Amino acid sequence: MLAAAAAVTALNRTLFRVVKWLVFVIVVLMLWEVVSRYAFNAPTGWGPELATLLFGPYFLLGGPWLLHVGGHVAVDILSAKAGPRTGTVLAAIAAVMALVFGAILTWFALPLAWQSWSYGETSFSAWNPVIWPAKAMLPLATILLSLQAAADLVFLAHGDARGREAQA
Repeated sequence: MLAAAAAVTALNRTLFRVVKWLVFVIVVLMLWEVVSRYAFNAPTGWGPELATLLFGPYFLLGGPWLLHVGGHVAVDILSAKAGPRTGTVLAAIAAVMALVFGAILTWFALPLAWQSWSYGETSFSAWNPVIWPAKAMLPLATILLSLQAAADLVFLAHGDARGREAQA
């Protein structure tokens, strides 16, 4: 179980390291759009839409890794004052809640992504790109979030709250 938890964590870390660079692509796209619009009076029809489509994977695929490292905004009034044992119990409760949340979100997101793929859904804009790949990121990210929450439970059960062996 510990090896599987470490593999999930390593996958999420790798995805985070890849998708974090999308923010720079988005910045360049928006810079291009602003210069095109205001300097040359020739705005693109695809720039803002592509930036929006890239923001989804950037935002969603970073979430499972941030769950693992505790990078989300958290109200830690209780856990900051808790002892080690109570802190572990609170971390386990949070992981179970994340697991349930991810499972519920996956349940509702999978049919939407499948429908988008099966119809070959497009944005119906002037550029009209296929958008099912962007919609597929939500169930993928929620599955990875659920797996990371389960992995974190395994790490907690083994006394290693952050899975240090997975980060080596």
